[in-house]
Amino acid sequence: MNKKTVVLSVLAVAFFAGAAFGQGRIGNAPDLGDCDYLKVAAENRLFFHVFAEGVQIYRWNGTTWTFVAPEAVLSANAGGTGVVGLHYAGPTWESVSGSKVVGAVEDRCTPSATNIPWLRLKAVANEGPGIFQDVTFILRLYTSGGVAPTTPGATPGEIARVPYTAEYYFYR
Repeated sequence: MNKKTVVLSVLAVAFFAGAAFGQGRIGNAPDLGDCDYLKVAAENRLFFHVFAEGVQIYRWNGTTWTFVAPEAVLSANAGGTGVVGLHYAGPTWESVSGSKVVGAVEDRCTPSATNIPWLRLKAVANEGPGIFQDVTFILRLYTSGGVAPTTPGATPGEIARVPYTAEYYFYR
């Protein structure tokens, strides 16, 4: 290995270690409070933690707003620096290296009516080598915003893009 490869390898490990366990939660499960039933089974280990900032997309069908998809950037810290991937329809999480995981909602908890629910999702598909390879569960926690509009849309098909933030915890 040449010196440049060693330096890049060390930086990559440091980056993902920092992204995985931001804000002093190294190796610890997140605090679920009254949503403790979202806990992931003990044989799964927390290995990656990211911060999301984006929108929840809704479409007016003439009667109600229906959820379409999320769009968010995943970052290594709450300040939005250190982009590690994207979150989009599926729901899918894709790393900057191209690995992906698709989840399916298993359970939800609504700590606040003004924020989208917290979720426990089971991984149903993984693609490509990388950080999302072998993911078994995803928790969406500490949400802010993202709920459907409370006022009716003007015309069927109208789209609303509602800002939200969340933290995602990935388990293997």
